[in-house]
Amino acid sequence: MGPNASVNLKYNLTWIVTVDAGLFYYVRLHFCEIAYPITQINMRVFDVFINNMTAVQGLDVIAHTNGGGIGFGKVYRGQMDGGSASVAVKRGSRLLNQGVHEFRTEIDMLSKLRHRHLVSLVGYCDENDEMILVYDYMAKGTLRDHLYKTQNQPLSWKQRLEICIGAARGFHYLHTGVKPSIIHRDVKTTNILLDEKWVAKVSDFGLCKAIPELDCTHVSTAVKGSFRYLDPEYFWKQKLTDKSDVYSFGVVLFEVLCGRPALDRSLPQEQVSLSNWALHCKQNDMIDQIIDPNLKGDISFNSLEKFVEIVEKCLANQGIERPSMGNVLWNLEVALQMHSNFEMGESSFDPTSISRYEGMTSSIVVNGDSVFSDLRSPKGR
Repeated sequence: MGPNASVNLKYNLTWIVTVDAGLFYYVRLHFCEIAYPITQINMRVFDVFINNMTAVQGLDVIAHTNGGGIGFGKVYRGQMDGGSASVAVKRGSRLLNQGVHEFRTEIDMLSKLRHRHLVSLVGYCDENDEMILVYDYMAKGTLRDHLYKTQNQPLSWKQRLEICIGAARGFHYLHTGVKPSIIHRDVKTTNILLDEKWVAKVSDFGLCKAIPELDCTHVSTAVKGSFRYLDPEYFWKQKLTDKSDVYSFGVVLFEVLCGRPALDRSLPQEQVSLSNWALHCKQNDMIDQIIDPNLKGDISFNSLEKFVEIVEKCLANQGIERPSMGNVLWNLEVALQMHSNFEMGESSFDPTSISRYEGMTSSIVVNGDSVFSDLRSPKGR
């Protein structure tokens, strides 16, 4: 895929395919030159031969990867550089009218940004009606994968706070570390990914919106995003600000605390919306009754109080009443320090010892021809 064969040699994707019961084979798809344009669905189908015998007829390598829907297309796991590096491959199709605008926005955003708490774009393909994005692989999956409806080991309170702090740093960077400022517009637990060391990475930039002018505090735009996380002010007035991300992140924080979805229609009516129910419990001194049972005995009162206090502010109906993402980040770090002191048996703590995050971040911004991830002057391939 692309004019440079020497570059193509470095890119291979490998799938594990079941051939017989109990037997597995590796099938490698090499990114190479294509002699004719692929213009129809299901044209990437191959016969697999092992020892000159047909093992599989009509193998659709995409169908065999169990891709999950995220953003504009589906996501698959692949390998690069001879299997030494795992990558996540997001694939859409213009033929299916799958999020062309989101695809271009994702490329535009991630080709200019670099930060420890943002996913890294390795490369992309924008040819022959294909839309493919390649990212660093996040071994631990999404934050939601570790909160509910999962067989994964429950996260400790310390782990949850550290993940929330990492995500907040990523969002804070988007709001203050680049010009123009960027509003993510789709903050949710499935868009916070975790690498093999549990470092949180903000993902899915297809709905991002830049605030165009230095003196502009919002943009008026059509409502997009995930309904259960949607800022009510943005929904009713179509007024998008960085505080819209703060509201959505507040919903995420309650998911982290309670270990349940933001919206659960199987529950009694008053409990369907997590944000509404949690705020009701907070106002009636019942918050301890809705905490994830896995956290019982693992969370200190002071840390919980500080955490719920900032979440309540995030969920204010009016954006002007909500804290900045920098303030949210500071309070989460205070909550983590309170918990650490509790674990060490220390009762006193001075929150002024933690630096506040109100100005520009010092994170790296990559522009123009600068290096980002593994690409120089990234072009589709």
